[in-house]
Amino acid sequence: MARTSSYKAADIEVLEGLEPVRKRPGMYIGGTEGPAGLHHLLKEILDNAVDEAMNGFADLIDVTLHEDGESITVTDNGRGIPVDTHPKFKKPALEIILTTLHAGGKFSDQNYVSAGGLHGVGASVVNALSERLEAIVCRDGHEWRQEFSRGKTVSGLKKLKKTSQTGTSIFFRPDTEIFRSIRFSSDRIESILQEKAFLNKGLKINFKNETDGSSKSFCFKEGLKSYLESILKKQNIEPMANEIFVLERANGIKVEIAFCWTESTKEKVLSYVNGIHTGEGGSHEDGFRSGLSKAIRNYMQVHDVAQKNLKVTGEDMREGMIGIISVNVPGSVTQLQFQGQTKDKLNNPEVTAPVEALTRSVENYLNSKPTVAAAVIERIQLAAKARAAARSAAESVSRKVGVSHRLNLPGKLADCSSTRPDKSELFIVEGDSAGGSAKQGRDRNIQAVLPLRGKILNAVAASDAKLKENKEVLDLISALGCGFGEHMKLDKLRYGKVIILTDADADGMHIASLLMALFFKFMRPLVRAGHLYVALSPLYRIRIGSGAKEEIHWVYSDEEKEKLLKSRSARGEIHITRFKGLGEMNPKALWETTLNPATRNLLRIQIDDEQEVTSVLEGLLGKDSAERYRLIQENADRLELDV
Repeated sequence: MARTSSYKAADIEVLEGLEPVRKRPGMYIGGTEGPAGLHHLLKEILDNAVDEAMNGFADLIDVTLHEDGESITVTDNGRGIPVDTHPKFKKPALEIILTTLHAGGKFSDQNYVSAGGLHGVGASVVNALSERLEAIVCRDGHEWRQEFSRGKTVSGLKKLKKTSQTGTSIFFRPDTEIFRSIRFSSDRIESILQEKAFLNKGLKINFKNETDGSSKSFCFKEGLKSYLESILKKQNIEPMANEIFVLERANGIKVEIAFCWTESTKEKVLSYVNGIHTGEGGSHEDGFRSGLSKAIRNYMQVHDVAQKNLKVTGEDMREGMIGIISVNVPGSVTQLQFQGQTKDKLNNPEVTAPVEALTRSVENYLNSKPTVAAAVIERIQLAAKARAAARSAAESVSRKVGVSHRLNLPGKLADCSSTRPDKSELFIVEGDSAGGSAKQGRDRNIQAVLPLRGKILNAVAASDAKLKENKEVLDLISALGCGFGEHMKLDKLRYGKVIILTDADADGMHIASLLMALFFKFMRPLVRAGHLYVALSPLYRIRIGSGAKEEIHWVYSDEEKEKLLKSRSARGEIHITRFKGLGEMNPKALWETTLNPATRNLLRIQIDDEQEVTSVLEGLLGKDSAERYRLIQENADRLELDV
């Protein structure tokens, strides 16, 4: 209690201006460790340009990734951010927008009928987290410029040359004090720009990549239909009955939907509100699912095609469906309610009804195309039968084997003694040699070890049937205890941390990639919930000096090794041990570097963009080798041969 006696008013910190953003950037962009937060800055500036287009004031956006690969310029031909002096704050509106949280023109519907940036924090957050930001505005007959750094004004607003053009250009370079690594991905940028072009019919977005001199343009007259066709092409699948359903509602809350059924067993729905991707769905997706169920049930009832004793669920109706929903909500109708600044989930209940009403028109669509309708209904009924058969089989097995959580565990699993998932960890290791060291070095109370033999099954290219035939995969699923696919029950997971531990070489990285692909495709809820990790194992042990003054360093990369040797070059004798594999490390060393919770390095695997992850995995591990060939050709100069 004595420690709190000095807690007084003077101890209260008041963060002014944009300091809250710099103090806690993760609250505004989701994180600063990986590429997601870095590219979120681009999305914030791009969304402002797209809002101009969405409201009919712009039809062209230019995005430039500069030669350094660390800075970007976004230019639109919209109205231009206002530059006149604000009557209350006596500063140019441009300066207020870029240096003040919750300042913007989108809180009412006077300037923007609809917009994705609604909190008035996007542009100012980018400014706060940028080492340098320059705004050039063409408006009121002149070109205007103002410069900023780390959220603060560097120069006053300057009136430059006369011009009849209008628009806004924002240059920004992210701050090295905030981001661990600053390197924009041209592929990721292209994906973001293409998505925006798909969602805004007729909007042209040009991308100039100065790092390699390439350029691309994106413009789609058919909008979501083109988007869906692109997804189908990437996944190399065909729409069932060669039919893509396109639904549109133009009045009030605008709704566009494109979807189709496929032969896949997975359902995939992408949703957007005012151009913002809602990865966690929300009320618009609820409306789509509800409307589709009502439309299908009504069609089956009217046409008397329902089979007796066959219960068809909403899940059956959506099996194999790929769909895209885009909702445009005017500010005059309602203010959007997102879950957090990163806008992952839509919470407005009033959006559900118009989406549901539009989706119910699928019944009319089916009435007008009886051949397509027959194929759809047959597809749904087959899904219902398969689900019923699987449920029956599961119940039969359940009655026979009982409920013990330790029953039927694989023999090669060295389990831990704890039965509390929140305290338990499972290390998935590469081979029996590494497994032996890990089993000896671990904390047996809380750490279990499961060795794998050889490379795990490539889940991206494998079917469900192939998965069920693979012993290594079945052993892993059995050890985890939570099942997989649509029957997965996360509350049955036996370990709070599932840790991939492989050698620090190319083979090890390949195996880790295959495991991550397996979890992403068949056990995605486990990844979403933050249970999957990758352990970093050392590549070198470096001893510097001898005797009492000997230093031991565990090094995880060649770059780190070179940096260490350079800094310690004059400190005495140096011995370097390179580990070809974890099996070469004795149990004690493995505990100190990789297993001990107090000293190890774990990377939590998280999904920032499911669509992008799917695309990357398909390119790297899918059946079509064209994307892998392209990557190898582009990166051939960086490849090394380890003989």
